[in-house]
Amino acid sequence: MDQQLYGYGLYIISLLTMGGIYAILTLGLNVQWGFTGLFNAGIAGFFGIGAYTAAILTTSPHTSHLGGFELPYVVAAIAAMLISGIIAFGVGKVCLKLRSDYLAIATIGIAEIFRLILKNETDITNGPRGISQIPKPFENLPEPWNQLAFLGLVLGTLLLVYVMLEVARKSPWGRVMTAIRDNETSARAAGKNVETFRMEGFVIGCMIMALAGAFMAHYLKFIDPNATDPLLATFIVFVMLVVGGSANNKGAILGAFVIWTLWSASEILTTQLPSELAIRTAYIRIFIIGLVLQFFLQKYPQGI
Repeated sequence: MDQQLYGYGLYIISLLTMGGIYAILTLGLNVQWGFTGLFNAGIAGFFGIGAYTAAILTTSPHTSHLGGFELPYVVAAIAAMLISGIIAFGVGKVCLKLRSDYLAIATIGIAEIFRLILKNETDITNGPRGISQIPKPFENLPEPWNQLAFLGLVLGTLLLVYVMLEVARKSPWGRVMTAIRDNETSARAAGKNVETFRMEGFVIGCMIMALAGAFMAHYLKFIDPNATDPLLATFIVFVMLVVGGSANNKGAILGAFVIWTLWSASEILTTQLPSELAIRTAYIRIFIIGLVLQFFLQKYPQGI
């Protein structure tokens, strides 16, 4: 019984850790979609950039990929955010002139370009085999304290990001962002440089997404191009934000934890299916999340 309770405890810690990482990712999307109205469908690309940057900068020397820098975790996370921000600025220069669905199509294409680069640049990323043996903060502590310490780090970072975004939302900068989202023409008429504000929102959001990617790389201790799968790094993040409530930082966090819990529970449920349905497990899980999304859209159109 004690061993079973211990196993349940580790599962809850894992659930909260992954939920916290996705909550950071969802807050990044909320800056873009919730407050600025930018439909960025390339979340997976910037998430992957952050994960690979952190992995390369913190790993030991290895013959199969670029690495050996063994930098501190904090330095690697900051570098991941800066590199993602620089790339986002370049992408924004090209894509932010587009609107709504055109912007979504362009950012999907950019994310796919990033995925193919990560998959084919074997000298840097080890290609489809990915990067393993990524160091994890507190991993030298005994179980379960190492897991609890990492969870505390994730939740502490989540709280810091939330507080900073709340301050930004209530500031004049945040009010201009909301004005641009609601009525861009009026914002221009008021003398606001819409292009500059849109770029700032896009870059800041991508930097937060890269931070989440860095945490994911350290938590899993492994990263490969599958980390940029649009299902787990774009679609499900939009679901989290829609369910929690767009333009609401608390809602973004709540939606991330709720949807990740349902996604994890769906994996447990699908293992109980008959053998003839077991081969369709992935599709059934997506169907469940889609069904949940429809329920919340009908019941809580503004989010929970």
